[in-house]
Amino acid sequence: MAAVKEIPDVSGFRAAIKENVGKLSVVHFAATWAPQCTQMDEVMVELAKDQQNSTVSFIKVEAEDVPEISEEFEISAVPTFIFIRNGKKVDRLDGANAAELTKKVKLLGSQTGVDVPQIPDAPKEDLNAKLKRLINAEDVMLFMKGIPAEPRCGFSKQIIQILNENNVKYGSFNILADEEVRQGLKTFSNWPTYPQLYSKGELLGGLDIVKELAESGELKLQLPQQQSLDDRLKGLINQAPVMLFMKGDRAAPRCGFSKQTIAILNESGVEYSTFDILGDDEVRQGLKTFSNWPTYPQLYVKGELVGGLDIIKELQESKELVNILKNGQ
Repeated sequence: MAAVKEIPDVSGFRAAIKENVGKLSVVHFAATWAPQCTQMDEVMVELAKDQQNSTVSFIKVEAEDVPEISEEFEISAVPTFIFIRNGKKVDRLDGANAAELTKKVKLLGSQTGVDVPQIPDAPKEDLNAKLKRLINAEDVMLFMKGIPAEPRCGFSKQIIQILNENNVKYGSFNILADEEVRQGLKTFSNWPTYPQLYSKGELLGGLDIVKELAESGELKLQLPQQQSLDDRLKGLINQAPVMLFMKGDRAAPRCGFSKQTIAILNESGVEYSTFDILGDDEVRQGLKTFSNWPTYPQLYVKGELVGGLDIIKELQESKELVNILKNGQ
């Protein structure tokens, strides 16, 4: 009987795919913080139990733990399922859709030994365009060896310490995970070593220059003004008179509670905006503390928290909800 195999790293993933030549590999790119991934884990387990003939192999990876693999398969959200046969991607499924996953597993699993058309790869991005996109991914971007939590060289470790001591909010890119970026950025910026720190798309320099700027007190002057998390949250909450912080968006809710809330708001006929907390972990975690409300969705009217789904349901049943929402217009 098949089972779901959890793979912790890149080498394990490569080995598992190699072992499964001739089979269909169903790879679940997941995240521990995403409840919809837990739901789809249960679906995977049930599907694995049904695969008595072992024509399908089920694999789970933490998307954030294998950035090289996640980038290779263009994983931008979780859960995402990639279907692989003989080392080639043959299909994919984005989102938590148990019925569609089941359908694809049965269809593709029954085609073992059949020449299944491979999904064409997306056109390769021009290197310079890719580098510009990465450099401008955040106002402050650090290209380093490793990740902030686990620097892979002493220079990267030191620059992380300096940025943290100065409360700098920054994005990072692990150049060890992409040799093309690692070599290309040296030429692109005419800077031969790492780490490299960029502000608003412009190179500040490496560790020595960042050290000098920090010691002289000029570092913060060279970086964009840092907005506090509280200020950012206040700005988002007041972005529209009626704001819903949810999992997914109004067109594609990513959990049952969010889906129910969207249905209620749509029925009210009142205009509202949404924010997908799955796409921003800083907001996802920070808003819980800021509003002293531990779960999602969260509904705000004129910057004030109304509550979550239970409260929204109660207000709808008591016929108070529409008046509260209209007060925000």
